[in-house]
Amino acid sequence: MTPPVFLVETADLAADRVTVDGSEGRHAAVVRRIREGETVDLSDGLGLRARCTVSGVGRDHIVCAVVERSEEPAPRPRLTVVQALPKGDRGELAVEMMTEAGVDTVVPWAAERSVTRWKGDRAAKALAKWRATAREAAKQARRGRLPEVADLADRSAVAGLLAGADLGVVLHEGGAGRLAELDLPSGDGPGIVVVVGPEGGFSDAELDAFGAAGAVRALLGPSVLRTSTAGVAALAVLQARTGRW
Repeated sequence: MTPPVFLVETADLAADRVTVDGSEGRHAAVVRRIREGETVDLSDGLGLRARCTVSGVGRDHIVCAVVERSEEPAPRPRLTVVQALPKGDRGELAVEMMTEAGVDTVVPWAAERSVTRWKGDRAAKALAKWRATAREAAKQARRGRLPEVADLADRSAVAGLLAGADLGVVLHEGGAGRLAELDLPSGDGPGIVVVVGPEGGFSDAELDAFGAAGAVRALLGPSVLRTSTAGVAALAVLQARTGRW
């Protein structure tokens, strides 16, 4: 089994001995019950990873001796999923699964037909939940790079992302072809952006705007997936086809 991952600041990884304290230290010492002599990985979430041996354990911290360091290159092509806001806690579920499937950026989107609305204090709390979910899911998946969870986007912002992508895809049951059959770009540009619609579907205005931005409509398959599961299914297809998996 691969070692558990704990997140620390980049500067801390330059030392030969690293003390993991704060919430990460408490999680390691109390929740995970890490013991002296065990192997753990420390990461800055930006690609730098240190394989360590635990040399000491306190009530709310662990002390780690660095054995080796490695730098994980950013995967290419970059994979971004624009996720329409789902109902209830399905947003966190979508973020968790997409993080485990290797998404690079998640963009929450206030679609016209989204039932959920992020406004005022609720918006800040909901976004913080998505980001915390991505952080914890990345640790669970032993990722060395945390995915970015961007600020809430509107239709115009999503169209801008699609216009700047190497390939923009709108997952839509009216797509002429399958995602598994699209011509994919190389890994040198800004990457692939996939848009997942809300429970109520895309509006005509949204489809027009995204089409004008150069996006293509594509099917995942013969069945219609929930908005909270379509993103992870699309990532699985793209990860396999691009050789990232």
